[in-house]
Amino acid sequence: MATLARLQARSKFVAQQYYFRNSVVDIFRKKEYDAAVKIQSWFRGCQVRAHIRNLHRVATIIQKWWRSYSGRQEYQLIVKFASCAMKMNLYNAMAVRIQRRWRGYRIRKYCFNYFYLKEYLKAVSETNDAIREALEEFAEMKEREEKKADLEREEKKRDYQARKTHYLLSTKQIPGIYNSPFRKDPDPWELRLQKAKPLTYQRSKVKQKRCISLSSWLACTSARSFPRSEILPPIDRKQCQGPFRDITEVLEQRYKPLEPTLWVAEPISELKVAREEFRRQEWMRDVNDNMISKLYYHHLISSQSMENYIQKLDKLSKAT
Repeated sequence: MATLARLQARSKFVAQQYYFRNSVVDIFRKKEYDAAVKIQSWFRGCQVRAHIRNLHRVATIIQKWWRSYSGRQEYQLIVKFASCAMKMNLYNAMAVRIQRRWRGYRIRKYCFNYFYLKEYLKAVSETNDAIREALEEFAEMKEREEKKADLEREEKKRDYQARKTHYLLSTKQIPGIYNSPFRKDPDPWELRLQKAKPLTYQRSKVKQKRCISLSSWLACTSARSFPRSEILPPIDRKQCQGPFRDITEVLEQRYKPLEPTLWVAEPISELKVAREEFRRQEWMRDVNDNMISKLYYHHLISSQSMENYIQKLDKLSKAT
């Protein structure tokens, strides 16, 4: 009875311990299951990898032996072709050498005289050398002449420039631009200006056009449009020194003809005339198209009638 009483007293504790141990077992059961699954997956993976590794190794050995065999076969073919090519090249070289010796002997004995040809070529080379030397001397002479002509041309240009700018020469009162008082020696152009003569301009005679038509009067080219004074006879005096323009050029620029604007030059009925011209061209183009179409139609009819006539002749020839 005492034992039963103790058991009854401990029944709650035993129930709690049972529940606790069962719950712990469930938790550890899931962990153990996951661990077992992981161990199995790892082991099976190791097996599969080992099997695949073995397959790779076996496949590599097979590929190695097959590639070595095919490579030896290809190399044997290459060596065979190379040996054939070397033999053919050797035979060709030997044949070429024999042909060269034979042709040289035949040409030297029956076609050409070697020593005579040698003397001839020597003479030709000497002649060529002489001609080449003469041509070089001629080229040098022409080059010297061209240089001399260029120097003369430059000298003439400088002389003309000096004559044209003779007004820049120094005087007793005023020094020129080439004779600065701050220089020890005058400029070479100053000496050239002293030696040169001043350039004189000749007056060009202006021919007066006497036109009485209305168009010339409107264009301001006649004597009636603008009064012009007669050209006086030249005065015998020294021309002014300096870059002055000629009087004829000044008069031509002053009394130049009238230049009408585009509005005045073009007629008012320009658009109407252009439209009429466009209509006339369209009418001509339509007429030509109609003529071409008619000619093409007659040509088709004539070609069809000619074909029918040829067919009839063929039938008659077959019937006979």
